[in-house]
Amino acid sequence: MNHSARAFWLRSPGHGEIRDVTLAEPAEGEVLVRTLYSGVSRGTETLVFRGGVPESQHAVMRAPFQEGDFPGPVKYGYLNVGVVEAGPRELVGRSVFCLYPHQSRYVVPVSAVTVVPEGVPAERAVLAGTVETAVNAVWDAGPQIGDRIAVVGGGMVGCSVAALLARFPGVRLQLVDADPARAKTAEALGVDFAAPGDALGDCDLVVHASATEQGLTRSLELLAAEGTVVELSWYGDRRVALPLGEAFHSRRLTVRSSQVGTVSPAARAGRGYAERMALALDLLADPALDALVTGESAFEELPEVMPKLAAGEIPALCHRINYTGNGLT
Repeated sequence: MNHSARAFWLRSPGHGEIRDVTLAEPAEGEVLVRTLYSGVSRGTETLVFRGGVPESQHAVMRAPFQEGDFPGPVKYGYLNVGVVEAGPRELVGRSVFCLYPHQSRYVVPVSAVTVVPEGVPAERAVLAGTVETAVNAVWDAGPQIGDRIAVVGGGMVGCSVAALLARFPGVRLQLVDADPARAKTAEALGVDFAAPGDALGDCDLVVHASATEQGLTRSLELLAAEGTVVELSWYGDRRVALPLGEAFHSRRLTVRSSQVGTVSPAARAGRGYAERMALALDLLADPALDALVTGESAFEELPEVMPKLAAGEIPALCHRINYTGNGLT
């Protein structure tokens, strides 16, 4: 077995580096995975890169295979697709998804990987963790046939939620974003698009994912009486002010949080994390979701790419990291 690997670490806020790693032999019940692609979840990972995780949330925000601690040095990430090189015979040679950071090879328990279904290319499977978040959000939101719905915030999570909600019959659905470039993404997903000032009101349900105070305020404005905002944004250490006076109480509005760390209580009884992830991968058979991958870089370029993503110089939804060159595979 190849015992060497390379991993991306946040050395300190705003500064990343690639480190050499020595792997142990996989034990019984473990697999060795060679990474093909990983994905940068722009919202959460750039917040981590900037050092914006509040101290009170250091434990909650830990990724499943994180090493180190916030604000750094820390190895962080959770969108990884690779091929099993060693482990149980039925898994060797199979493509798998794992909630693992950016690393060229790694050893994890068999229970930590999910086989990528036939018909889902590895390049698209890096979206599984984000689609899993969207699945949980839709379970929390509980849309009804014929609902009037807006998704405010056309980032990676918001677009994933919109793509799933577009499958509900009879709904009126708009993706709302201040960036007119998101109209092209919405079109690829089969979803109507609107700028914030042009969005249709009287919504029964608004899913908010812009991570801005203005976006959450606009989400409340778009609601019909007794409507609900499902809040998906993660604000890190920022404080958000909301207009909870005015007509908030008289219109009996609701703001409800949704977070992927817990399986929604609205999910069918008995569904756990493994079932939710398998469902997310099945949903990725839809080629329309390729629209969520908006750029790609080689693994060795990550120390230069992450600051540009954090600064908005690279306008990404999911930025894919490719490990298939530079002798990494």
